[in-house]
Amino acid sequence: MSSNQGMYTPPKHIVSAATIVLNDKGELLLIKGPRMGWEMPGGQVEEGESLKEAAIRETREESGIEVEITKFFGIFQNVEQSICNTLFLAKPVGGTPTTSEESLEVGYFPIEKAFEMVTFPNFRERIRYCLDDEMHPFCVEF
Repeated sequence: MSSNQGMYTPPKHIVSAATIVLNDKGELLLIKGPRMGWEMPGGQVEEGESLKEAAIRETREESGIEVEITKFFGIFQNVEQSICNTLFLAKPVGGTPTTSEESLEVGYFPIEKAFEMVTFPNFRERIRYCLDDEMHPFCVEF
């Protein structure tokens, strides 16, 4: 008899929170990560942390920008890999663009330029959904 028999093992799910940060010029904040190239700031929600708190923390850690969450956009769910990515609109309220271990470059870019820079198609799709007011709230399963 295995020592693990009868013990409950919770399923492994990943929940993340990302922000679409628009400055007063309507430019989008992007970070250049070491693996995925240019993307919006975001990352995993830690145990005991709310989705909004995670979005704010991840944005600060990856970009140096302090934000205030102003809107919930929706969820992209990778069903096969059990990953849920929540997306929020945020406005900058402090800080300056600063690189970190998770970001090689940080900056604000006009929307069209940002679309050209973001190379991962799924990330471009997320930004499109977020910037289309008629799509909110959304739940995209793939």
